[in-house]
Amino acid sequence: MTMALQSLWRNCRKLGRPTGGRKPLPPLLFFTDPVRTPDPATILARLPRGAGVVFRPFGAPDALSEGRRFARLARRRGIALFVGADAALAVALRADGVHLPERLAYRRGVVRRLQRRFIVTAAAHSLPAIRRARHSGVDAVVISPIFPSSSPSAGRPLGARRFAVLVRVAGVPVYGLGGVNAATSRQLVTSGAVGLAAVDGLSGAQAGAKEARDPAVDAHPPDRARS
Repeated sequence: MTMALQSLWRNCRKLGRPTGGRKPLPPLLFFTDPVRTPDPATILARLPRGAGVVFRPFGAPDALSEGRRFARLARRRGIALFVGADAALAVALRADGVHLPERLAYRRGVVRRLQRRFIVTAAAHSLPAIRRARHSGVDAVVISPIFPSSSPSAGRPLGARRFAVLVRVAGVPVYGLGGVNAATSRQLVTSGAVGLAAVDGLSGAQAGAKEARDPAVDAHPPDRARS
């Protein structure tokens, strides 16, 4: 583990933890992306035990075989495994949960019927989206972007203060994504978030700030239209 990742992990562990009998949620999530993180296994191998990874194959024909390899590595490392958008694949991989894009947050009930033990998270980029996800019964939402991102798809950053406001009114555990690294994560320690998330920000030595808005959390590759 790099020094920067160690620092980021320490800040993640200082965040608020959910109470009231909620399912355990990893304090740090790594979102895979076939373009932005072409070697996710290497990144996974650096993650500390207790972190989580969202495996997102985007319908690739080898999703099952690659997913099984990825799942074995995650289990050996003590990393919680989520699958992006594909509940059936999550069942096949014996994953810990499913992450839904914002537009599919309403499918939480379908996912839970397939596997009651699943942790279900959903992307949200606005207060109305957060409310819809909460009403659907998800275990947590992933809000982005928090800080400026170099990705062309990144929206206007919320900033640490606005993010903290959304966390307070969300009524559901919140992850923060977008420009999150060892340095910026210090601004989020008192935000009330349950955890932080990153895409290619974990691929470099400095765990930098390239996380985007939808490609990161909405389970769509960068060159596909959003809906």
